[in-house]
Parts: sequence; C-alpha cells; structure tokens
Amino acid sequence: MSVKLEDVDGLGKKAETLKDAGIDTVEKLAQSNVDDLLKIKGIGKTTAEKIVDNAKKLLEGQSKEETSGEIDSTESKDEEEKKVQEALKKLEEKRKKLEGKKVEKGDFVLVKITGRTQKGRIFQVSSVEDAKKAEIYDEKREHLYTPEFVIVGKEGFLNEGLTETIENINYFEKKSVRIPPLKGFGKRDPAKIERIGIAKFRKMNEGKNPELGQDFTKKDGQRGTVTNIMQGRVMIDYNHPLAGQTLDYNIEVIDKIDDFNEKIEYFIVNKGIPAQNVADFKATYNKEDKSIEFTVPKMYLFQNLMMFKFGLAMDLQRHMEDEINDVKFIEIYEKMPIPQPPSESVMKKVEEFNKEQEAEQKEE
Repeated sequence: MSVKLEDVDGLGKKAETLKDAGIDTVEKLAQSNVDDLLKIKGIGKTTAEKIVDNAKKLLEGQSKEETSGEIDSTESKDEEEKKVQEALKKLEEKRKKLEGKKVEKGDFVLVKITGRTQKGRIFQVSSVEDAKKAEIYDEKREHLYTPEFVIVGKEGFLNEGLTETIENINYFEKKSVRIPPLKGFGKRDPAKIERIGIAKFRKMNEGKNPELGQDFTKKDGQRGTVTNIMQGRVMIDYNHPLAGQTLDYNIEVIDKIDDFNEKIEYFIVNKGIPAQNVADFKATYNKEDKSIEFTVPKMYLFQNLMMFKFGLAMDLQRHMEDEINDVKFIEIYEKMPIPQPPSESVMKKVEEFNKEQEAEQKEE
C-alpha cells in the first residue's frame, strides 16, 4: 500500500506547503536536501532534519512490510488470479449465449453509450478511459462514467428515442442513432427561464453571490443553471442543458443482469451511491413476506437520505414487484461514551490514592 506525504510524522499542515514547493511525495521528501528545505517559508533546520528523517523511516518501514508480506501473499495472489480467471470465463460464456440474441422487453441490461451534440461535443460516456479521451474527465463525476442500467421498455431510465432504439437491438450489436429534440430532452421552454434580484438569489443560495454557469437547485427540487448576471438581476435557466438539440448516440447493450442481488446493487447505484460504497448497504431479503431490509452505513447516517430511500423503495416495488413488497431501512446510532466531569475524575483519583496509602500502612 502506498504511503502519502501526510503520513510522515511531525509534518502536519506543512504537507500543503511542501506540495506547493513541488515536494508532493514521501520519496521526494526523503531525498530532499535539508538546506533546500530551509528556503521554504515556515520550515527551520530542526524541523527539516526531523521530517526528512521521518520520511526515510516511513519508506524503510513500508519496504520491510512489503518484503515480509510477499511470501505470505503469494497464495492469496494465486487465489485472486484464479477467481479473476473464473469470472472472465463466466463472462465469456455469458457473452456467447447472449451474442446475436434480440433484447427483450423487461430485460435488465447494461448499455454502453457515447452521446454527442451536432457540434461534436461529447456529453456522455460509459468509462473513465472514454472520458479522458474526450477531455471531459472530472474526478468529482468519476462515478458517473459507467454503462447505463436500463430495464428494456421501461420509462425513466433513458430518453424516449434511446428507449425505443434499445427495444429493437441485439446484444452486443453496435448502433448509431440520431435523436431529435422531441424524443431527446424536449424543446426549450421560455417559461422555464426565471429572472430574480441578486438579493433574493442570495437568500435562496445560502447567502452566496451568484456565479455564471453555476448549478442551482430550488427548494422544490427544480434544477437550473445561472446563465446571466446583469444590472442586479440573475437569470436562471431550468431547461435541461440539452433541450432543443438534436443528439447523436453510439450504443451497445453489453450485458444482461439476471442475478437478484446484482439488480439490487444497480438500483442503489442508479440512485447516486458510488459503486464502491454499495456493499456498505447491507441487504437482508425475506423470501416469505418478500421484504428487503437495508442497514444504512455509518458514513451516511448524518446525510439527508430521504429522497434516496423513497426513490429506491419505489423503484424496487415498481420494477421487481413479483419479488419485493416492503422495503425497510435500519439506522443504528451507537451509544457514545460519556466523559466523566473533571471534578468526579479528580475525586476518583484521590479515593484510589487514599486506598493505596491505607493498604501500604496496613502492610507496614
């Protein structure tokens, strides 16, 4: 496991100062000259010597751990490789069964999509690699660069044009399609453009000033974009950013989801939970009464999950109605230890001291 600059003992907030100076890894710090570090504001000789020494120790410790773990991990690596090969074999077998078969209504599928505007601007991709190639990669949006989870023939997953296209396609068939505005994101509606005063906007925006191009969400959930700021007024456009545009798509249905648990996982991801956090939502399914119970992980306990929980429950009950009735969410708030008041703590120590003294006197 790689170590970070922040892991170096005694560095603390100075990590950011070092990064600004170009020393952004433990390796670079360990190789640094103490005299060069003295040129950085806020770092004295004692501190410089200490952090360089600590960086070297950290790297040495990591090296020893890796060396000692190499032998122990050989078997686990072999097992891991075996599992990967088995998974790839299953995927290949699954592909052979699906390839050339027509996608049917009601199938739970994954769709690889690349979307472009008529001007050639790519706005949708299905992998991080494609996002980087298209130069639209944004680390904060990384969890969105994945194939789309879709139930064939069901509304609410893709726009109307793509929904119709997927109903008439084979698995692993690559298809290009042009979607007009009416079957894409609709026409632009002038009624969805709002002009309000800056003072009012601040009240609606947690006291912050408007910024051109910023996303803005009203209390009713309506989402828009600040498109103009002029003469003390703010213009917010609540139309979809792609409304009124003809769009070009390249699509391919790349998988069919049959497993019950996999379907649940994709519904959770579809509601905005990053794929790497899905396993934290422990799900327990009761086949007798067709109920499913989710334990909300600690990291999400203090977030507003009302819309997520409601949306997930509705999706499961609507799209898996033969298997799921009630959807339950369990939130566990562990009891926090209550610190003793200082006075009680002191008195307790005094009592313990007195008892020790009495015991010593008796022994004498």
